[in-house]
Amino acid sequence: MSTVPWETIGRLAELFTRLDTARGIPAEQQWTLQVLKLSEEVGESAQAVIGTWATNPRKGRSHTWQDVQEEVGDTAITSLVALQRMLGDKAPAFFEALLAQKAAKFLAMGDESSTGPVDEA
Repeated sequence: MSTVPWETIGRLAELFTRLDTARGIPAEQQWTLQVLKLSEEVGESAQAVIGTWATNPRKGRSHTWQDVQEEVGDTAITSLVALQRMLGDKAPAFFEALLAQKAAKFLAMGDESSTGPVDEA
């Protein structure tokens, strides 16, 4: 995995931590607020999907699939920044190990012909 995204994630995490610290917010509260930010981003992703399908009669078709992709990307960035803020330099290794663990579990399912329920990541 390229280190460039993690360098950028690290810089964002440092910036947000510095700004929150200057506002007097303790570290664990900063982490909590960062995780809550994820809910906002997921909500914006959902709003974009609703807008793509025009299922809100008041708004009609208000978004495109590109909007959805950007919102999902924002969610991913926010998640990685949250990990970086909580774990510091250990975040990339933690994420890669977790990805490998989850991927192994689901990719193994592709080799099986199971029709039972799937426990998602």
